[in-house]
Amino acid sequence: MKLIRYKDLGPLKGIHYSRVHLGRLEESGKFPKRVKVTDGFSAWIESEVDDWIAARVAASRGKAA
Repeated sequence: MKLIRYKDLGPLKGIHYSRVHLGRLEESGKFPKRVKVTDGFSAWIESEVDDWIAARVAASRGKAA
């Protein structure tokens, strides 16, 4: 299982949302929740972010994910 940090979401996944917006999406269940690794470090599980991206692509194409 690989973790992905906020600073890597844009370059690796093309997700250029602000931290505040991502937090709102997480709270509303519209984006995967972060995993707290240590007191000062949280990250997302990369496969969950990939699944979220795939679902968005499928939805834009009119297909169920």
